[in-house]
Amino acid sequence: MAAEIETQETGSTEQKGASKKFILIGVAAVVVLVVGIAAFFLLSSGEEEVSSEQPRGLSVTGPAAGTAYYVKLPRPFIFNVPGQTRDRLVQITAELMVRGPRNDDLARQHIPKIEGLLHKTFSSVTSESLQTREGRVALREESLRVLREALEELTGSPVVEELLFTGFVMQ
Repeated sequence: MAAEIETQETGSTEQKGASKKFILIGVAAVVVLVVGIAAFFLLSSGEEEVSSEQPRGLSVTGPAAGTAYYVKLPRPFIFNVPGQTRDRLVQITAELMVRGPRNDDLARQHIPKIEGLLHKTFSSVTSESLQTREGRVALREESLRVLREALEELTGSPVVEELLFTGFVMQ
């Protein structure tokens, strides 16, 4: 009978030892997992390069100033352009890229002025210039320059960082 009691005590001691091993292994696995996730986030945030260079003519301040906002102009621009052989019909869909919520609000507030300026600038080109990639890029750059100057006068900052042609059709 004493041998049976000794065997039962030894068996329960072995069970306690085995359950402690499982708990230790589980805790160790959780610790390794947490350390791995923390290391991943620390390393991935360190890979992002922050450029200290700021685009020309842009007034950007505050932590949210780096966030890009896209302002879709409500209607496509449809206009005729003269050409040497014949006039062409052009349709341009455009969006504005601005930085920060303040510039987003300013751009949305001045959409009628922006549309008017773009119509005026677009109607001053010829169909021959729009048939080349260089001509379309020059039109976009000139339009951006005109927008920045006008918005600088109205708001005190250029507001628009980039003008994007999201659709361009010429017939």
